[in-house]
Amino acid sequence: MTIKRIGAGEKGAGGQPLPFARAVQANGWLYVSGQVPMENGEIVRGSIVDETRRTIENVIKILDEAGYGLEDVVRVGVWLDDPRDFWSFNGVYAEYFGANPPARACVQSRMMVDCKVEIDCVAFRADKM
Repeated sequence: MTIKRIGAGEKGAGGQPLPFARAVQANGWLYVSGQVPMENGEIVRGSIVDETRRTIENVIKILDEAGYGLEDVVRVGVWLDDPRDFWSFNGVYAEYFGANPPARACVQSRMMVDCKVEIDCVAFRADKM
């Protein structure tokens, strides 16, 4: 089995090195690390709608870089800072995953950075085995 690390050694907020890969591909599976509404190494603050869009777009960039798409996602993990954001979050999420919804877990959690949402996912493509 070949393991490929995508985006290892990148920098986050304040130029701090991130001690993890953005994604790891192994035997057709792609594990995307938790993404937040970050752009150019800084958190982009906004409403839950704005932050959710930026976060999902970050996930899409990683999927695309690895040769996967949203249709290949089989599981999503979501962390919301405020449970009152759940329905607004779901509205944006459905715009992206409505036609092909993956399995999903969504929990309330305090964030490690100053944002409202974090999303990770697992994708699979048999042709990437």
